Amino acid sequence: MGRERGASGSPRRARAAAASAGGPIALTGRGGIVVMFVVGVVCGLLSRWLGVPLLAGGGFAVGCALAAFATRPADLLTLVVSPPLVFFGATVLVVFADTVGDGSLLRGVTVGVLTALAATAPWLFFGTVLVVVICLARGLRTNIRDLREKLAGFRLFEKEENENPVRWDESPGAGQDRRRLHHGDVD
Repeated sequence: MGRERGASGSPRRARAAAASAGGPIALTGRGGIVVMFVVGVVCGLLSRWLGVPLLAGGGFAVGCALAAFATRPADLLTLVVSPPLVFFGATVLVVFADTVGDGSLLRGVTVGVLTALAATAPWLFFGTVLVVVICLARGLRTNIRDLREKLAGFRLFEKEENENPVRWDESPGAGQDRRRLHHGDVD
């Protein structure tokens, strides 16, 4: 009965009312990833269109910080592992959008992605470290400890009661019904 209820009695409506009343924004892990991706894509496109290369990497770092501060503490582990893939996806989308209509699409995207990744790799590392530092301050250690406890209870290679998975039917008469098959008679 520890749930907070709004006027209508629904916990969902109580959270929505708290958020609309100026409460803190709490994104899920997926929401934080979307924030990083959208900010990375918008800043990457602006960077290419305005000719300011610093905007792409800086924008990605800002998106990483926004996502790390706005993601709820329970989903910080999801957010921490995602910046490299988000950065790659945003870079591919930006280069693809910028290359469409400029001759060979495959060559343009390949060269553009490799060039963009090489030019903005320090920003990827900075954004990743920024997310890790902010999430550590917000309770990432608790998430890691909880995951470790869940995994400690799950044993992948435990010995079973019956170590031999092959079961031989040793009932009387079982051998009489079988006929000897030739290698060409197998079903």
